Amino acid sequence: MERTIATPPPSAPWAMHVEETRGRRFPEPEHPYRSAYARDRDRIIHCRAFRRLEAKTQVFTTRYSDHFRNRLTHTLEVAQIARTVAGALGLNTELAEALALVHDIGHPPFGHAGERKLDELMRARGGRFNHNLHALRIVEHFEQRYLDFPGLNLTFEVREGIIKHSRDYSETEFPELHEYLLDLCPPLEAQLIDWVDEIAYNTADMDDALEAGLLNLGVLCREVPFFGAAYAPVDAAHSLAREKLKFNEALKHVLDLQVTDLIESTQRRVLASGVSSTEEVRRAPKRLAGFSEEAAAQNAALKRFLFAHIYNHPAITEDRDRSVKCLEELFAYYLANPGSMPASYEEFAQTEPRHVIVCDYIAGMTDQFLLRQHYEHSGG
Repeated sequence: MERTIATPPPSAPWAMHVEETRGRRFPEPEHPYRSAYARDRDRIIHCRAFRRLEAKTQVFTTRYSDHFRNRLTHTLEVAQIARTVAGALGLNTELAEALALVHDIGHPPFGHAGERKLDELMRARGGRFNHNLHALRIVEHFEQRYLDFPGLNLTFEVREGIIKHSRDYSETEFPELHEYLLDLCPPLEAQLIDWVDEIAYNTADMDDALEAGLLNLGVLCREVPFFGAAYAPVDAAHSLAREKLKFNEALKHVLDLQVTDLIESTQRRVLASGVSSTEEVRRAPKRLAGFSEEAAAQNAALKRFLFAHIYNHPAITEDRDRSVKCLEELFAYYLANPGSMPASYEEFAQTEPRHVIVCDYIAGMTDQFLLRQHYEHSGG
């Protein structure tokens, strides 16, 4: 029987059509009923690095509640929004979903604070740490699941999207990324990911902050007027309802407003640009996905509020600073003690600088595993 790709192509001419993929590093036969991007999505879901996201902090640790988002549940929310936005724009939803699911697998323990500390430690030794570049390292080298090739052997577009979904890279500064068309924009499916990521974590962080008792709803409505505008009619219509349920309704409205704006403003830019293929999207003078100016300003106000009142709250920073200190001390321990890491990492350290392999090992840890290792190696 002839093997065909069962998934119908996306409807928009500027979508990334799977039959136009640049393919995999190691060629494989097509699957009879899963597209190349569907297979990438499935490989990501089944890899160990994806499962480890369950035990990596988003913002709030389980010390406060078991109900807070972790890095895995956040990723699932990003994937849901990404599919919605990509579908509304006629893009390739399977590619968008794969990119959403893989976008955070390079995150180290303790969220962005852990990433900043690893980058600081690496820069002191002439290197750097970036969770997107580390994610590429994971899917290319560290995930060993197949007989015929190293890594997950993902398509070019997924590997490209891993590094380019949230920023551009200079070929002068990052010559090792030469193959990823650094002078061109990524496809729209990749361009969407950073925006849906922001929508997901901004709204979720408000929800979790309220659950943690750190969010003053009155202050939120005053300092973030577009949230206040969403909350006021809900409060007026349901004055006797529980505050949390009124908050939920307003938050749902805010999320919908942001998603709708992202869809509509991206579509306007795409149509105004005149692009009619992914190659033309790539060659556009700047990225086409994004919020309108009004929504971008609203989103910026929300981020300022979250930094001022939540992310820098003592209940968050004290826990975070303690954990990051453990990361720093464990890095120093592994660096100074050959033979202290698992055999596979010690073997890598024979051919690459030890600080690079120590960084790789720590970046792959879950929060609690790192704290246990620190406890064991620090003598309790």
